[in-house]
Amino acid sequence: MLNKTQRGELIEEAKTAQGAAYAPYSNYPVGAALLTSSGKLFLGANVENAAYPDSICAERVAVFKAVTEGERSFQAIAVVTRDGGMPCGSCRQVLAEFAPNAQVLIANEKGELIRESTVSELLPGAFGPNNLKVTR
Repeated sequence: MLNKTQRGELIEEAKTAQGAAYAPYSNYPVGAALLTSSGKLFLGANVENAAYPDSICAERVAVFKAVTEGERSFQAIAVVTRDGGMPCGSCRQVLAEFAPNAQVLIANEKGELIRESTVSELLPGAFGPNNLKVTR
């Protein structure tokens, strides 16, 4: 569990990431700061596209950056939006792949913590790697 100072620092990092968002269509910039179990930090921002399905959320950007750098275990993620919006279903599924017990901090753009939970609380009964185990 993160302490109050760590929560605040992670939210501030997500606010910084929010500034890098490319959101000309929704005008809804999102920033994410992902803390790995090894203590590394990965930032993500949403990147929209005129072909809407080709857009990507801030949470997944942060996770994919971490995974491509060799990280597979996550402690916490902070997500900052204008109004404290929650991660979408796709982001919840991607987070559940690697960190069902990770803390999720949801904050508004003022940095106020709106909600705190775990990935598994956001996506109970998630489909995961154990569902695909092959016996040989």
